[in-house]
Amino acid sequence: MRNLLIFISKYNAFFLFLIFEIFALAIYIQYNSFQKATYINTTNQVTGTLYAQVNQVKNYLSLRDINDSLARENARLHNQLRSSYYIDSTVKGSILDTIYKQQYNYIEAKVINNTVNHRNNYITINRGSKDGIAKDMGVISSSGVVGMVVATSEHFALIRSLLHKDTRISAMLINSREIGSLGWGDDMDPRKGLLVDVPNHVKAKVGEMVVTSGYSLWPTGIAIGKISNLHAKGGGFFLNMEVALAVDFSKLEYVYIVNNKFALEQAGLEAQKKKDD
Repeated sequence: MRNLLIFISKYNAFFLFLIFEIFALAIYIQYNSFQKATYINTTNQVTGTLYAQVNQVKNYLSLRDINDSLARENARLHNQLRSSYYIDSTVKGSILDTIYKQQYNYIEAKVINNTVNHRNNYITINRGSKDGIAKDMGVISSSGVVGMVVATSEHFALIRSLLHKDTRISAMLINSREIGSLGWGDDMDPRKGLLVDVPNHVKAKVGEMVVTSGYSLWPTGIAIGKISNLHAKGGGFFLNMEVALAVDFSKLEYVYIVNNKFALEQAGLEAQKKKDD
């Protein structure tokens, strides 16, 4: 405090001049309309710029909450898609009784770890068994198929990516509806998959969409990618097709876990069939 008083007394003339200068400017601006308007416009411009910068910072800091909110909204909309339901129709006399039952629902999750440059790639998400996620559930993003859940803990789940040598998806050409098996190619290109075992009589075209068939963990019609090249295989009876994947795995942030409500029932029935054989 003593040093502050010494400093003020030492430069008292400067501070007195500064006070008079501010006072004079205030009177000058107050009683001159042009200068007053200029001052107000300049002040508004400066404060407006500052508010805009502050708002940009606030918007940036709130991006996580916004993205989380959008992911939840997308999951809700996925749950309302027609492909999430099946029609349970029975004929009773002359009355057709049609009931729509939900077969699939979706749980949004954030990607917290992801690899794309290994032969076997995995993705970790911030949802686990307490959120209703279980092994063998399919996983998609807003662009298309991502992979399948292979392990869970209470708060996290591990996804085997489509970019994995053991991943196989029942896939379908969208025009002819011919079925094949899609996996990751041997060249380990994270942008390409390989669709195999499609009969060679199929008139497939480069650029044709490849989607899920509905014979596996995902509903029918989820995008996988587009045919980018055609090859012959095994004496010409089948076609191999390179597929440009719909999902950019290097930029994956949010995913949706597909919960097939009838999966256990179907698995139990098919297991009984194998046991009988």
